[in-house]
Amino acid sequence: MFRSKAERKVRELGYDPARLPPGQYLTEKWPVLHAGDVPRYPDLTTWTFRVFGQVEQELDLSWEQLNELPRRSNVQDIHCVTRWSRFDASFEGIHWSELAKLARPKPTANFVIAHAEAGFTSNVPLSYLDDPNALLATHADGEPLAPEHGYPLRLVIPGKYFWKSAKWLRGIELSSIDRPGFWERYGYHNDADPWQEQRYGF
Repeated sequence: MFRSKAERKVRELGYDPARLPPGQYLTEKWPVLHAGDVPRYPDLTTWTFRVFGQVEQELDLSWEQLNELPRRSNVQDIHCVTRWSRFDASFEGIHWSELAKLARPKPTANFVIAHAEAGFTSNVPLSYLDDPNALLATHADGEPLAPEHGYPLRLVIPGKYFWKSAKWLRGIELSSIDRPGFWERYGYHNDADPWQEQRYGF
């Protein structure tokens, strides 16, 4: 019943229902979900971004230095574990490959631990950052990220439940081993594939 109703709305809006993962419904809004308070950055002159761990050269970049790197943009569908999906979300930012040129990952680097404000982390295989649609995003829908959506920087991991796309990103750590992130330690599935409904790991 839920699926048929969700698919009907997708069709009514002119989309292919095959784009909607199982258990999801389509929204035209961008719901706000997060744990804790929304960080505020009235002045980015003291903001820094780190790349560290299994790299030949650790990086500590200012906001200005980060934004001097080449930029990309893309359009993709996003899916939240709380069951909403949003089609054709646009993002702009820096692709990991630009940082990799500077940091030079070691052969032992197999996993990413994304570090965000308030000690939040998310974890993915390093190969996920090679996806053309993966971004360290500064903009969404043609505007700078709103504070509640991760301003000034958000990781965007395509094709996974959106908790993997850490908001308020402050660093990328490369590791030889996988380490569960914040939500994974609370029982969320480590792989987070919406097409397999990998919501929880129990």
